[in-house]
Amino acid sequence: MADRGDDLDDDFQPDGLVALSDDEAGVDVDLEDADTGADEDEDQDPAPNDRAAADKKRKRKEKMKEKKAKKRKLIETMGTESEDTSVAAASPYDLAQYLAGIQSKTFKDMSALELEDMRIPEDAIADTTVWTGPRTLDNLVDFIMKAVPALKTRLGQKSKSNGAPTMLFIAGAALRVADVTRVLKSTKLRGDKGGDVAKLFAKHFKLQDHVQYLKRTAVGAAVGTPGRVGKLLCETDALTISALSHIVLDITFRDAKKRNILDIPETRDEIFKTILGCPKVLKGIKEGKIQVVLF
Repeated sequence: MADRGDDLDDDFQPDGLVALSDDEAGVDVDLEDADTGADEDEDQDPAPNDRAAADKKRKRKEKMKEKKAKKRKLIETMGTESEDTSVAAASPYDLAQYLAGIQSKTFKDMSALELEDMRIPEDAIADTTVWTGPRTLDNLVDFIMKAVPALKTRLGQKSKSNGAPTMLFIAGAALRVADVTRVLKSTKLRGDKGGDVAKLFAKHFKLQDHVQYLKRTAVGAAVGTPGRVGKLLCETDALTISALSHIVLDITFRDAKKRNILDIPETRDEIFKTILGCPKVLKGIKEGKIQVVLF
């Protein structure tokens, strides 16, 4: 069995590589500071051609500033964790109805009977109503410990096989995956024996990179985007479900358009087709071996 703990950091790119670039983080170059003294000489009476060039340069600067301002605004609002009551706080019965309604949007051509076969049963959805606080990353560790104590216990146990996590945490974007991964590395959850926390998304990493990593690493939890996790489950044998007990859907987090992971058609379809709808996963859910948790 491969060593745990440092394998992810050694083989993967650091978390900083998925962070925003300087431009995205709002670090601007003041283009006005780059003007030459000749451009600022008010005593000169420039020729018409010079005035036209100066006006063109000024407009170009203003347009660049406007673009950067819009970019900063987008980055600042690109994702939020709602502290309002989340749909995830509902009862298992209500969540089963909610998931069934969303699922029908993915399988529009299925009959009612076929949809029923794909449905996530109420008893396969974790009852997390005991948790009354905000479902934010700051509270994720405490949420698991209080609302899903069985998962906390399993995360602290030694992984028996490589590439066989006890938890899959599905998030909508690479940056969110990186943030969740950092939180789940807490020793408060994993203790000294828990397996590594895998970070699975397409940005910066080829599918084969993850295949090789999972085959040599004992992971206790895997955090990933629907597209990458779905491919690993359906197209490779590197991510196995032999130890899988919980699939957590990151429902409370919303993007800049205030959509959660199931409101976005692409991620919704990937979740229901390649993760929850993956035959071996769906079988485990219906047999009571895998619980679905809405965070």
